[in-house]
Amino acid sequence: MTTAKDIMHNGAQWIPAHETLDRAAQMMRDHKVGALPISANGEQDRMVGILTDRDIVVGCVAMGRDPSKVTAGELAQGTPRWIDADAGVEAVLQEMQEHQIRRLPVIENKKLIGMISEADLAQHLSEEQIAGWAEKVYSRS
Repeated sequence: MTTAKDIMHNGAQWIPAHETLDRAAQMMRDHKVGALPISANGEQDRMVGILTDRDIVVGCVAMGRDPSKVTAGELAQGTPRWIDADAGVEAVLQEMQEHQIRRLPVIENKKLIGMISEADLAQHLSEEQIAGWAEKVYSRS
């Protein structure tokens, strides 16, 4: 059985909730990613949200706010979603479809070990699986 660990991108990095968005953008650039899980201040094993490059643009820059003064925690919204490293691909797809999310942190022994993104799905799944996933994630329900 193919698992979340098999299809994830290794080496996901946390951004502490107190870090500014300009620092988050630098981390995204340096790690070549479009999202960072947000950790509770001082707690690298407690996720409070996920920050995306789009969040920075829409929730900060487009609002005329200064990314060097707005923190990652200020943009954390909703209930963080994640998947266990041993979960099968069908569970990964179900979690992403059910919550209409495009990135999913992978946890093993209560530690962040990776992230699954659309690009990871495209590399590891069949065209049929990707089409079904995209229809459900991008639908307006």
